[in-house]
Order: sequence, then structure tokens, then C-alpha cells
Amino acid sequence: MSTEVSGASYRSEVRQVLLITLFLNLLVMVLKVCVGFWTGSLSLLADALHSVTDSANNILGLVTNHLASPEPDREHPYGHQKYEAIGALGVAAFLGIACFEILTGAFERLLAGATPITLTPPALWIMLVVLGINILVAFYERRVGIRLGSKLLIADAHHTMSDIWITIVVIAGLIGVWRGLDWLDIVMALPVAILVLHSGWVVLSANLPWLVDEMAIAPEAIHREVMQVSGVLNCHSIASRGLLGRQVFIDMHLIVEPEDVVSAHDITEVVEQRLEQAFGPIRVTIHVEPPNYREEHISYR
Repeated sequence: MSTEVSGASYRSEVRQVLLITLFLNLLVMVLKVCVGFWTGSLSLLADALHSVTDSANNILGLVTNHLASPEPDREHPYGHQKYEAIGALGVAAFLGIACFEILTGAFERLLAGATPITLTPPALWIMLVVLGINILVAFYERRVGIRLGSKLLIADAHHTMSDIWITIVVIAGLIGVWRGLDWLDIVMALPVAILVLHSGWVVLSANLPWLVDEMAIAPEAIHREVMQVSGVLNCHSIASRGLLGRQVFIDMHLIVEPEDVVSAHDITEVVEQRLEQAFGPIRVTIHVEPPNYREEHISYR
């Protein structure tokens, strides 16, 4: 997210995107459910279940976006941004539930035998409309998510992108059923489950590092920027966490030439400004040490 976008503006834009996509996902869900019951297609009803999670994810996103204020307060002195990551993990949980339901339905249908499916050209046309809406939602969310640096929007775009592939698979299966291959509907339900599971893994792997305070910026990159500041002799014990582009917390020990407190403080101010210019919104904690202090390691071993 660019530094020009304020916290309130960011959350407002995310909320607007979530409301628009919620409306479109509800429309898609209704269309899939109607066509699914109309045709009796297991793969299409499974796809409709996936769309239910799309809508649930949007609602969850709206709640977490409301809670994820970047401004610190007494109870949350480091801000509330991780609520957004928790919301993205909720997306992964919904995807896992959808995958289980799809597999259960497919195996039950295999044991009970294939059920006749009634397919008409209008049903296929409706599914093509659904596919077009999904493509629109995915690219819209991803474009805005990348521009704002929103983990939640990017995660939801991944989810919707999986919905596109699932819908393509379902349409292919319905065309096969139309040509007399009724068993193809059950077979196509299995790749749907695999795609849903993969989407959940992508979302999970993207957000866990943020929640467990994985390194946000390489210590070498921070060290390189700090050493450009006049008066700095060395910096070490560098640590960072957070989300690059949103807000990063940096800790370091700084060795400076001046021995008086005022001059050393002035140098730390310049260091903070340089790091913010290089990496975006940051909060830096600096421990100043005297010129004769020595430390070989710039970060933790």
C-alpha cells in the first residue's frame, strides 16, 4: 500500500470492495443453486457450496476489516492489523469445510449409483454467465488488493480464482453429461475438491508468517540503508516483523560517532526517516550504543 493511503481510507476501500463482491457472490450462489437443483448435478451443487463460502468469506472480511484498525490504543499498542490475517485464515477454514463436503457427497453418490441428470441449453448459458461474473470479481479484488496491499482481498481473490477453475470444470462435466456420460458428473466433483484444497493452502501459507512474526525485511537490507546515514558506525541485533507495505516493526542496536545524547538522537531520527522512505510505514525502536562498542553479527543467529 502506498504511504499516501491513510488507514481510514484503506479500510473504507476494502469495505467497498467486499460489499460489491458480496452482492455478486450472492447472485452467483443463487444461480448455481437453482441450476444445480434444476439439473440434479452433484458437481454443480458442490460448486454452489463453494460459492456459499465466497459469500461467508466476504461477510467475515467485513467484520475483520472493521476490527483491523492500524491505529494503536491502550489495549493494542501495536495496532489491530492482525485481525485481517485472522480473517484470511478464516477463508482457508471455509475452504477446508467445502472440500470435505464435496468429497463426502461424491463418495456417497459413487456408493449409491449415479443419479440421472437433466440438462438443457439454458442451464449451460446460465453457467457461462456465472463464469463471467466470477472472472470479473477475481480480477477486480486482486487488482485493488495488490494496490492497497490487503492480505484479505488478495486471499479472497485467490478463493474466487479457484471458483473460476471449478466452474470451468463443472461446465466441462455438464457438457459431457449432455452427451450421455452421466458418470462424468461424479468424476468432475473430485477435481473440484482438489482445487478447493489448493486454494486453502495458498491462503494459509500466505498469512501464517505474518501471524507468527516471521522476518518482514532482510536484516542485510536494513543494515545497508542505515549505514548510508552520516554518523552511524554500525548497527546490529536487527529484527523486523509485520507486513511490508502496511506496517513493519523494526528493532536494532545502533553505534554512532557522537557521545552526547542530543546528537545521537538526531542521528536516530534520520535513520527512521531513511527506513520509512525505503520500506514504507514503519515503527522503529533503536538502542544507541557508544562508539567503542563492537558487535560482529547484524542479526540473530
